This record gives sequence, structure tokens and C-alpha cells, in this order.
Amino acid sequence: MRYFAELAYNGARYYGWQKQPDKISVQQQLEKSFSTILGTPIEVVGCGRTDTGVHAKQYFLHFDFDGQFPKAFTRRINKFLPPDIAIYRIFEVAPDAHARFDATHRAYEYHIDFVKNPFGQETAYFYPFAHLPEPAKMQEAAQLLLDYEEFFPFCKTHTDVKTMRCALRRAEWEGTPTEGKMVFHIASDRFLRGMVRLIVGMCLNVGAGKTALEEVRQAMDRQERLKKSWSIPPQGLFLTDVRYDGWIEGLKE
Repeated sequence: MRYFAELAYNGARYYGWQKQPDKISVQQQLEKSFSTILGTPIEVVGCGRTDTGVHAKQYFLHFDFDGQFPKAFTRRINKFLPPDIAIYRIFEVAPDAHARFDATHRAYEYHIDFVKNPFGQETAYFYPFAHLPEPAKMQEAAQLLLDYEEFFPFCKTHTDVKTMRCALRRAEWEGTPTEGKMVFHIASDRFLRGMVRLIVGMCLNVGAGKTALEEVRQAMDRQERLKKSWSIPPQGLFLTDVRYDGWIEGLKE
């Protein structure tokens, strides 16, 4: 039988979602915990591959298991998992349901602090420069992206994706530098490798006058890289919303 799990994690101490040799990952911790509590090897498939240091406020995975769940399984596995990973619920789905391929909507937030916060170093990027970016220009740069369907300028190199097309549904900034904090909101059906962090870096460069808006427009029209690409650090990035067109039903405690 196939099950989905809804969870969240602080990715600060992990080398991303996907398991890899000799490095600690979120997937590795989850498979270890599920396999131990259920008494059989369990492999989990996630809804996406977050990079090193990136967080998820909402995340889904699926796994196959034909046995009986122990009583209060969710509480037991949360006790076994590290404090920075939390399982919220586990529920049965159709045998062919897929956490990654069936997702139709994903949304991210990127948090920037303009006032240094010693308690937020893992969950926001501190903007250290004296010249603050202009939020109106940042907003204009974000809104420009909604006119396009292909995003080659905002895809990291050495990627194996077959298409650069993304159905972007939201791209906007909340807050101002003078208020001390800004949050970037973006949503799409899918994202390219490193796309959100490159977009945030572009917006900051436009806001700081380092990149002209016309340069961004030309790069998008020609589908070529910007001269000044900036992949902003990962700690401010959160996956926040994943949707599946309403077919997820049921709940197993």
C-alpha cells in the first residue's frame, strides 16, 4: 500500500533533501527512522529536491508499506526523528500516487533581514551592504517575470532538465528594507534548479542599481544568462506550499 506523509524541516544542518554518500540529508534521516520504527527497509520519495541549507514549511513524501502501523505511529516517529524534522500526518493514497510527479503547485518564500538578527542566521539572509535596494525596483523586476514562460536565465548550469518552461503564478515582494525585513513570494507548477535564489539575487541587483531592468528583459527575451547573476545564499529559502489538485484523501494517525 502507498502512503503520503506531510512534514516540515529546518534544513540548516543537512546537505539538502536527497541522500548522498558520506553526507547527512533529510531523506536519509527519514528513511532511517521509518525503517527502524516499522521494522523493514523503507524508501521514501520526496516532492522535490531542496538544496543544502534550504528549509520546508510544507513538504510531502510517499512510501510503500504493507504491514500494520504501530499505535500512535506519528508520535513515535517524531520522537525518534531529530528535532529539526517533524511529521504532521500520514495517510493512504492510490497505489500510483507520486509525491513529486503529481504535484501541480509549489510555492516558496525567501526571507531577507536588513537588521542583523543573531537568532535568525539559519532562517534568513542578512543583507550586509550599506546601500539599501529600492523595493519599487525589486517589485518591478519580479512582476516582469510573469510575462514569460521559459526561464533559462534563472537555471543553474549542468542541469539535466528537458524544458525551461514554468507556469509562474506569483512573484512579488512583501515589506521594505526600512522596515527591517523583506519576504519574496513565488509560485509555479515547477521550478528549475536554483531558480528561486537566482531570481532573488536578480531582484536585489536591480534594486541596488547593479542590473538594469532592461537587461533582465533582454535576457528573458533572448533566453540567455545575465552578466551579473547572483545565486543568493540558501538559508532564507523555504518551500511553503505544495498542492495535488484535491485527490489527497484520508488521514492515518
